[in-house]
Amino acid sequence: MDYQRLHPWEVTYKEAKDIQRGLRNRIVLSCNFSEIDLVAGADCSYSKRDHLMYGVICVLTYPELELIEKVKVRDEVKFPYIPGLLTFREGPCLLKACERLKNEPSLIIFDGQGIAHPCGLGIATHLGIVLDKPTIGCAKSPLLGQYKEPVNKKGAYSYLYEKGKVVGIVLRTRKNVKPVFVSPGFKIDFKKSIEIVLACCKGYRLPEPLRLAHLVSKRDSNYLAHEIHERHEKDNR
Repeated sequence: MDYQRLHPWEVTYKEAKDIQRGLRNRIVLSCNFSEIDLVAGADCSYSKRDHLMYGVICVLTYPELELIEKVKVRDEVKFPYIPGLLTFREGPCLLKACERLKNEPSLIIFDGQGIAHPCGLGIATHLGIVLDKPTIGCAKSPLLGQYKEPVNKKGAYSYLYEKGKVVGIVLRTRKNVKPVFVSPGFKIDFKKSIEIVLACCKGYRLPEPLRLAHLVSKRDSNYLAHEIHERHEKDNR
């Protein structure tokens, strides 16, 4: 799956903020698709012993949610952790994973924010623009905004507000578990984002494509940490 080379990735803090501001006028929050046959989840995990990350994309059939492909990319962390600039840290790694996909998804769910972001350009929105692909942000915690806790039943939701504007949905995907924070990324609206996230949940808090990507990336980053530790111990014997 190819993507647009809209800007460089190895940038300064100021350059990153300027790039975000420049991309805001490209945001589209309407559904530009009729059918979904493949849906993907994208996530990154980090080695605790080195400046390395694993980016993972899992592609599933929709609505059956059968895993048909997973791509893993090991990459160097080149951008520091700065709230609001996650895309510049994880984006290059996930784009490399996208390039290796043999099955192009109709839509991608990212572990992070869509428009529920200080600049309105979370990782789902930013990479949605770069990929020119419908995307949804699905995060475990909010980056901003105010909300009321949704009632304790699957499918219940409340709105996430920032300065009086709805920027996301606080969605209960399972009874007796914490909600997730869903926001449209690109080429999708609030209603369809809720519908797809709920349809992708198979009894867990996270939608299945994202849950599988998270599990694979965590497993591989832990394996990498163990491998580096073993190598270090051997070198010091």
